[in-house]
Amino acid sequence: MLDVLIIGAGPVGLACALECQRKGLSSTIVEKGALVNSIVGYPTNMEFFSTPDLLEIGGYPFPTAHYKPLREDALDYYQRVARSEKLAIRLHETVLSLNGEQGNFTVTTDKGEIPTRNVIVATGFYDLPNPLGVPGEDLPHVSHYYKEPYQHVLQNVVVIGAKNSSAKAALQMTRAGARVTLIVRGPEISNSVKYWIRPDLVNRIAEGRITAHFNTTVTAITPEAVEVLMPDGPRTIPTDFVYALTGYHPDEALLGRLGVEPDPDDEARAPLFDPTTHQTTRPGVFVAGTVCGGRATSRWFIENGRHHAQLIAAHLNGLMR
Repeated sequence: MLDVLIIGAGPVGLACALECQRKGLSSTIVEKGALVNSIVGYPTNMEFFSTPDLLEIGGYPFPTAHYKPLREDALDYYQRVARSEKLAIRLHETVLSLNGEQGNFTVTTDKGEIPTRNVIVATGFYDLPNPLGVPGEDLPHVSHYYKEPYQHVLQNVVVIGAKNSSAKAALQMTRAGARVTLIVRGPEISNSVKYWIRPDLVNRIAEGRITAHFNTTVTAITPEAVEVLMPDGPRTIPTDFVYALTGYHPDEALLGRLGVEPDPDDEARAPLFDPTTHQTTRPGVFVAGTVCGGRATSRWFIENGRHHAQLIAAHLNGLMR
């Protein structure tokens, strides 16, 4: 029987496994996708907002020629750490349920059952996009994930949203030769957009290279257009591709099956947990990383979430002695 099973092979999940292993605890990571699956899904050559030292885990230096690492740097770094520590990882395996109690849990996956004494949930949030809730959202030319601009040269593209992901996608596609229209629900580009990105986007809108519609909501998507409601009434915007970059949220259904309760006083439905140990209201089940913030996905990042691993490992080490 394992001492701890970790759900999620992102940077924080890897950090949890590493810290537990260093405490002499047996552990295995189960991940429904690839290693650091969220980073795999990031845009090609995406630049992190953090410097390398803030993304490091386990004391391993993060070598990069860039002041701020690229997606590809991170993919290489985290797989090297995982291999160097010989972490036990089961990829492309989905956790379905959790039965039993602390000291005698059974985790059921789509490939079998795994007995474990404790469970750490480090599932992040990037796998589940926030839906628009409009007809046509599931059409094949609509995506909640942006990868790279080159397929959109000389095409009409609608980008929905006004935060960092939307801003960078709109700018990249414009410079690659796409005709971009930005749909923004609020009155302006969000002030949360990074200080070196926002002026660039605002200026491209001002000079007319990007068309932006503010105080505008999407009402439907068709194969050829996006239907919107603007302050002066409805309008049809012809388009070839649509990027609905409206954010993401944790897998609340999975959290419920694991017995992780949301805080009833938190609008973001963050899990209830002890901040000193990260143990939830279900003894033996712990949360780590961005999932700790619920739908407030900006509360925790790799930079501060990686330290959850040390708190949990220290607590488990004390329990197992």
